[in-house]
Amino acid sequence: MRTVLVTGTAGFIGFHLSQLLLEEGFRVVGYDGMTDYYDVRIKQRRHQMLLQHPHFSCTEGMLEDFETLHALALAEKPDVIVHLAAQAGVRYSLENPRAYIDANVTGTFNVMECARELGVQHLLMASTSSVYGAETAMPFHEGMKVDTPLTLYAATKKANEAMAHSYAHLWNLPVTMFRFFTVYGPWGRPDMALFKFTRGILEGTPIDIYNDGEMYRDFTYVTDLVRGIRLLIDAVPVRPEAPEDIPAGDSLSPAAPFRVVNIGNGDKVRLMDFITAIEEECGRAAVKNFMPMQMGDVPATWADASLLKTLTGYAPQTPFREGVARFVAWYRDYYRV
Repeated sequence: MRTVLVTGTAGFIGFHLSQLLLEEGFRVVGYDGMTDYYDVRIKQRRHQMLLQHPHFSCTEGMLEDFETLHALALAEKPDVIVHLAAQAGVRYSLENPRAYIDANVTGTFNVMECARELGVQHLLMASTSSVYGAETAMPFHEGMKVDTPLTLYAATKKANEAMAHSYAHLWNLPVTMFRFFTVYGPWGRPDMALFKFTRGILEGTPIDIYNDGEMYRDFTYVTDLVRGIRLLIDAVPVRPEAPEDIPAGDSLSPAAPFRVVNIGNGDKVRLMDFITAIEEECGRAAVKNFMPMQMGDVPATWADASLLKTLTGYAPQTPFREGVARFVAWYRDYYRV
């Protein structure tokens, strides 16, 4: 039985990934700081559910706490590490930038040190579509330059990619970075748009819609996303002997066993269409408060996810209306509304 150390198992994506890995026969070792960035009760509930499985265990600790993380890694000796824990949220990085340096830079360095010392078979780490920053040519593909981050959150994730490449090169450590595109679904984060919109519509309170609704996102359903991660575990990058050995369209580094992969639905959806789908599922109209564009935000994201398909044979494909319906059903059940 292979062991996977997953950071962020009480988080939205880490919870879903852990469920999938357990279903597929892996042993999952969780690590999470349980910060109060949002309601800790939902994090605790996610962990309670995972702990019902005999092959799941977890340790509470911050990424910055190297001693605790290192001791867990040495004790459990994982075959694979999937690093998802981070200080999330584009907008919160305007209010508390230091949290992003501590968790996303120092914390990620600590994870990489553990992976290097253990010589894991594969280190997989979360990045974000936010690294594409001010880029306007779409769909975004992995070969684009990411030199124009618009928030500190995006900058820390770009830093993670650069740090990981150096470790892959120096220590021949296989690393895959995946860039997420607007993930949504049941057990989601309360600070994300779908959660806020659903709550506002059901409660009859106004919802804030930025850039007067002229926003487009590549909405990616969470179970599609974690399926992509699961399949990438087995797509271990290998340092090429020569640059010409790299297949066309592959982001594999010529200098390291390192690759970046987009995980997105590959479809650009208008925000107002997304809101309409929520209204239809809730059975009532939203009270809309149109706002100007927020600092650091971008009007559109759209993934070219062809590399994921090439590497794994898989492509996310849940239609956003179906995903919204599943989320609203979960929300009504969880909050009994």
